[in-house]
Amino acid sequence: MTQPVNPVDRSTVAARLRDFPRRASDRQDLKRAAVAVCITENGGVLSLLIIRRAPRLRAHAGQLALPGGRLDPGETAPDGALRELQEELGLTLKPDAVLGLLDDYVTRSGYVITPVVCWAVDAGEPTPAETEVAQVHQIALADLDVEPRFITIPESDAPVIQLPLLDRYLHAPTGAIVYQFCQVACRGLATRVAHFEQPVFAWQ
Repeated sequence: MTQPVNPVDRSTVAARLRDFPRRASDRQDLKRAAVAVCITENGGVLSLLIIRRAPRLRAHAGQLALPGGRLDPGETAPDGALRELQEELGLTLKPDAVLGLLDDYVTRSGYVITPVVCWAVDAGEPTPAETEVAQVHQIALADLDVEPRFITIPESDAPVIQLPLLDRYLHAPTGAIVYQFCQVACRGLATRVAHFEQPVFAWQ
């Protein structure tokens, strides 16, 4: 049987996120950040925005990532994610574009990242800020909703998640967040990812 091009829609994703028992981190000693898990439509196919960070950024230069960054003082995660989308990609979304939140992910570099799922199907084409974004990819949900690979490293007892993407692997935190999004939004599964490890190069 032929699978539908878009197995989910806005109402389905919103309902699954609403029913998802999200887990927040109470680590007050860490910095707070938000990323936008931004759903777009590319050639009639629902997709996620994945960026390649600019090569001259101080942290994680050149890596594939979700749009986002550190929260301003007093800023909520949804507000921060929408601000970062505007600053990095020129996409202006209203607050009602936020469909829900995924689990917080605590990074080795000292951040609590809150993933904010946004609907940007009618928001226009992204225009990357050259100082922050080197490339923008719109990856079909079907290409992301795949089984990850797990490897072990001597520095940790936790499994390192690797999600296949663009002939390479997407690592945590981004890989873990995208995997959880696909599990929750595309499949309706309450899959946890906070225990998945990052590769050592991302610990700084």
